[in-house]
Amino acid sequence: MSETQAHPGFDINGIIRHQRNRYPVLLIDRVTAVDPGKSAQAVKCFTYNEWFFPGHFDDEPNVPGFVQIESLTQTFIMTFLCMEEYKGMKTNFVSINNVRFRRKIVPGDVLRIEAKLTSFKRGLAIGSVESFVGEEPACSGDFVVAVPDILDRYKPRS
Repeated sequence: MSETQAHPGFDINGIIRHQRNRYPVLLIDRVTAVDPGKSAQAVKCFTYNEWFFPGHFDDEPNVPGFVQIESLTQTFIMTFLCMEEYKGMKTNFVSINNVRFRRKIVPGDVLRIEAKLTSFKRGLAIGSVESFVGEEPACSGDFVVAVPDILDRYKPRS
C-alpha cells in the first residue's frame, strides 16, 4: 500500500496482522479508517464482560485510565503500522503527555478514537489522539512511540 493511498480500515484480523498486541490487551475492535502515515480512526465497544470491570468497580463499573490510554495508543500506532514497511513491528512508549480524562466510560459505551501522526522520523512517531463517546470528549493525549527496529539503525556503532 502506498503511503498516500487511503485505506477503509481493518477488522480484528487485519489489526492482528499489523500490530503485535493480543488478548487480553488487544483493546481496539475495529480500525474504521486509515490514511497511512497521517491518521487512523478506531472503535472500542465496552461490554460488562470485559476482564477489568469486576475489579473496577463492582458497585460502579467504569473503564480504568490505563485501558483508555492503551486503546488510544493502539489506534495511534496504526497510523504507521498500516504501512507495509512497518507492518507487525514492535513499538514502545517513549512519552505520554497532556492526558485528559473528560468522561467516565461505562459498560455499553462505544469509544470512537481519532489519531493523528504529526511526525515519523528515525523510528520515533509523534502525534495526538482523542476519543469520544457519541460527540462527548472522553480522553485525549499526546504520544511519542518508538519503533526499536528502526531506531536501532540510527544508534552510533562502537
